[in-house]
Amino acid sequence: MADPLHERDLARPALDLVAGAAGRYLEALPDLPVRDPAADVVFDRLGGPLPERGDGTLASIEELLDIGTRGAIQSSGPRFFHLVVGGATPAAQAGDWVTGLLDQPAGLWIGSPLATEAETVVLGWLKDLFGLPDTYGGVLTPSATFANLTALACARHWWAARHGVDVAADGLAGLPTMPVLASGYVHPSNRKALQILGCGRDTIRICARDDAGRVDIDAMERALIEIDGPAVLIASAGEVNTGDFDPIDALADLARRYGAWLHVDGAFGLFAGVSPRLAHLVHGVERAHSVAADGHKWLNVPYESGFVFVRDAEMLGRAFGSWNAPYLPEAGDTHLDYNRLGPESSRRARALPIWATLRAYGRSGYREMIERHHDLARRLGELVEEAPELELLAPVRLCVVCFRYRPAESGPDARTEAELDALNRRLGAELNADGRVYVGTTVYRGRVALRPAIVNWRTSAADIDLLAAVVREIGARVAAEPRDGAPAAGDS
Repeated sequence: MADPLHERDLARPALDLVAGAAGRYLEALPDLPVRDPAADVVFDRLGGPLPERGDGTLASIEELLDIGTRGAIQSSGPRFFHLVVGGATPAAQAGDWVTGLLDQPAGLWIGSPLATEAETVVLGWLKDLFGLPDTYGGVLTPSATFANLTALACARHWWAARHGVDVAADGLAGLPTMPVLASGYVHPSNRKALQILGCGRDTIRICARDDAGRVDIDAMERALIEIDGPAVLIASAGEVNTGDFDPIDALADLARRYGAWLHVDGAFGLFAGVSPRLAHLVHGVERAHSVAADGHKWLNVPYESGFVFVRDAEMLGRAFGSWNAPYLPEAGDTHLDYNRLGPESSRRARALPIWATLRAYGRSGYREMIERHHDLARRLGELVEEAPELELLAPVRLCVVCFRYRPAESGPDARTEAELDALNRRLGAELNADGRVYVGTTVYRGRVALRPAIVNWRTSAADIDLLAAVVREIGARVAAEPRDGAPAAGDS
């Protein structure tokens, strides 16, 4: 095949192929294993040299569908508990297909009034959903990492201005290190953002009162007194190991008292504000200078999706606008151009799946889902506490359950902490190789643990019960394996 113009009549048949495969895939998804390691062989079919003459539209799409539906990890299914990954609601998935169909350049109003107006609407809806003031500025981003980057770029601009420098125009040269304070809950994406911004990945000053990372408010206040100038505070709404929260209201008090910028990283925890029973966890978020979150986590829209809100709406334009490019519309024209408000110039119309899902399910639908997931997390916590060989390592706060496998052993047969860590690392690997459920490991308070996150709209009590049963089953098998070369129990 040559020029795609010759296959212009095959656009609809190609989409029909995808739609047909989608129906079969989605019907099977709830019962599929999360991962089938035997299917990895299909990835060999992705390679080879670049074709001189292609296979044509229909043949290439048929091949991609076969490889994809065989080899993909079912991260959009109900038993993927790794990495805090949501799925895609029916409305969001269809909205994402509309996004691909229309293929709008969403950075400039002149390129897509549709994308611009939809983004403005969904940012307003999201502020309403999370209880943020309508006066906050905002922009959609590819992820919470990009949202944190955008927020901290605004904080950097604010901080440099306090030193008499326009950092967007003149850079950081000659400025001291920007002081950034956080608890031990701070997510690596904030360090990555500071690294990209030239502020230094390792410049964050951690103020923690224990090995869990809980914030030491008194130590943070002493640090602010010592700094005696503008500083940035980062609050975590939803720590990745346990789902715990920094006390946002107390940090907002510090920020007000010492003239600091408060950024709230609410990648998934911001959604607690949607539920009256959980809203206390994010009390004070409306006082933050900036707030970041993910859409492809608890909002359950397709990758990639995030958003950021900034109290001073004009700060986004000051940090990211003023390109001095004659071919682009001038800043301050009648219409809003979102590529002046964030790090991206070329932007997908990612507002459309968000619009579709919020329009479809509304506030009450998301409140019901979030509270159902909270109930499921508590159910898993109870199953862990009831099982003699499982140990809950932290209270269940929101949607993450932190626990480990600990065989009921005593006396000289009891495992050391190092042996328990090795057992749980092996358990994590074996769980994911098994593929019925998918769970990640972490290190919490010096101990290797599992930390399943429950944020997928499909997940049910049956999936939670299966998770607990599979952990116990594979844990028992791994625990029965020889230790340090010793024979397993019952071996001769």
